[in-house]
Amino acid sequence: MKTLDRRNFLMNSLGALGALSLGPGLTSMVSAQPFLDYRTLKNLGPLQAANAVGMRLPAGFTGQLIAQSKKKVRRADGTETSYVWHTYPDGGACFATEDGGWIYTSNCEVPLGGGGAGAIRFDSNGGIVDAYSILDGTTSNCAGGPTPWGTWLSCEEHSGGRVYECDPYGQSRAVLCEGLGKFKHEAAAVDPIYGHVYMTEDESDGRFYRYTPSEIDSDGRMNLQKGLLEVAIVDGNGNVTWAALDNPVPGTFATPTRKQIKNSRAFDGGEGIWFHEGKVYLTSKGDNRVWSYSTIDQTLGIVYDKSTDKTKSLSGVDNVVVSKDGHILVAEDGDDMQIVVLGPFGDMYPIVQLINQNHSEITGPAINPLNNRLYFSSQRGTENLFSSGATYQLAGPLV
Repeated sequence: MKTLDRRNFLMNSLGALGALSLGPGLTSMVSAQPFLDYRTLKNLGPLQAANAVGMRLPAGFTGQLIAQSKKKVRRADGTETSYVWHTYPDGGACFATEDGGWIYTSNCEVPLGGGGAGAIRFDSNGGIVDAYSILDGTTSNCAGGPTPWGTWLSCEEHSGGRVYECDPYGQSRAVLCEGLGKFKHEAAAVDPIYGHVYMTEDESDGRFYRYTPSEIDSDGRMNLQKGLLEVAIVDGNGNVTWAALDNPVPGTFATPTRKQIKNSRAFDGGEGIWFHEGKVYLTSKGDNRVWSYSTIDQTLGIVYDKSTDKTKSLSGVDNVVVSKDGHILVAEDGDDMQIVVLGPFGDMYPIVQLINQNHSEITGPAINPLNNRLYFSSQRGTENLFSSGATYQLAGPLV
């Protein structure tokens, strides 16, 4: 298996955070003062003492609590929205809006039909203007992924899990994506160049999946109802081939998808996944690895492996997001509750840590379209919010 040189692949990844953050008809939004780029991320200093909401941040950074489970989300003017922020907030993403603001979507990982997803809308200054549901009545919605055409794919994490395509604006009903299969879905990432959806599976022997739609509209929207679902086969040199599943939507007593192709590659607890500049980055929590799959030459390599890393400072690898210039931000499930940046030259450093939340996990890291806000949640919150959840906003120094 190949171990990649982070200097090479990150220094060559200089595109925008990209279409995955943009709604229909919107062009890339560029801030005059972003902080989520190499000028700041390569120079993060040590984390300082915790602020009033329990966030440890580098000097010059600010952070705040923006939503708390079981309480109505408040607007910037102090008034309440009608939406009670959901319990167990998990995977999330940001989407641009026509007025220069953005929307942050967040899954709800409640079992037995209590799951779904919600959204918070912000104005161009980052103030909250609304919050609402975009999906309900589903089960254990864990992570997912944004699409280039401006929708959110919400993934159910259970053995019969499905994927639902959601409207971040909350104006259209969510649609079941029949073509994306039935298994313990964790996360999804769309490759708009070659026209694929990649997915992870949170099982100790989970698989790495690729979906090819039967058709793609002129605006790039993929048909998620009908297509080809495959699993990855990886040889000893990291070369990847793909094998079609016999039954992408198995019944209760049928062979599950991960066991249908005997020589397919098992990943120990597939978690977050993100597409950036010809690479699909994915994590496996069971062995604490961050992987990179090249869509160009179809090879798989290892970006980070705790077992061989000297510092071992990143553990419980989970949700992942990539900055516009290629820095990989990895959220920790447990450990010391950090979001850790994997930078060029093999360097690694935390950008935020939550204290007194050791029973929880960090979920849903997402960068806004202006590249000047980072959103994420603590799935079960602080000791005083046990079995609840909290969602945060991080802002950095102007550069």
